[in-house]
Amino acid sequence: MSPDSMWSIGELAEHAGVSVKTVRFYSDRGLLPEAARSTGGHRRYGPEALDRLRVIRSLRTLDLPVPDVGRILDQEDALEDVIAGRLREIGSQLAALRWRDAALQLLRDCAPEDRAERLRLIGAVSVPPSTAALARFWRRWLPPRLPSRLVASILEEAIPQPPAEPTPSQVLAFAELHTLVSDGCGSDDPCQPAAHRTEEGYRPAVLYDGLREAYALASPRMRGQRPPHEGEALDCFVSAYARARGARDTPDFRRRLSTVLAADPRIDRYWQLTAELSDPSEPTAGAAHDWLCAALDTQAVRSFSA
Repeated sequence: MSPDSMWSIGELAEHAGVSVKTVRFYSDRGLLPEAARSTGGHRRYGPEALDRLRVIRSLRTLDLPVPDVGRILDQEDALEDVIAGRLREIGSQLAALRWRDAALQLLRDCAPEDRAERLRLIGAVSVPPSTAALARFWRRWLPPRLPSRLVASILEEAIPQPPAEPTPSQVLAFAELHTLVSDGCGSDDPCQPAAHRTEEGYRPAVLYDGLREAYALASPRMRGQRPPHEGEALDCFVSAYARARGARDTPDFRRRLSTVLAADPRIDRYWQLTAELSDPSEPTAGAAHDWLCAALDTQAVRSFSA
């Protein structure tokens, strides 16, 4: 086809059902290359430009940015990557909207005298909410020099993910949790448990490996609503502390351990808030620890009485 027999910019716009301004916009950004120029220097387009323009309009209808549209047109395998990225963005936007909706309901339904405090709590949390502050808290709370794979496992189990569709009460729980960890203990703070102080002879890596196993053994019993009792879970729990100290598991060791654990600082509020954000049928590590401590206390009292 000669340049003069091709479509002008106006003719292409008419065939596509768009404005001349739209065709010029995509042409100027390199998405719609002209096939030639007329003798008068005007842009000319072949029939393939109509198909390309229709593809461009379809992609833009999906709200894809112009640079991404250009990638798709120029690279055969770009469409899948662009779609995946866009879905991630939309997912983040939807999560933010759900969070804001629940937060607004929380403020709407609370007593007027509570609104200022709740607004302060909510305002401290990013939207959509991030668990970065919780991760920082646990890295400060945990004893130093734990193996990285152990730290990763503990963080995965201890840090609740914000619910995909939060209720107003869950928004409040997460906001309170965020504030709690932001004001939490540092690694050199005296609020650290005795077992975190390696100068007292503890081997924290040995301890935490054993505790994770003990919590896993206790969880089925807790789901079955069984009261704290002696057995495999308690034996594993005590063994973790004994091996961490290089000590033997004896009745005397158990009595002393019961006293030490009773005096240790607790982060019960953390676990209470975590439970509000998690599957209610699945005990938290904090709840499992309390269950095992209660079982140990009961056994210690019985042993002392005997």
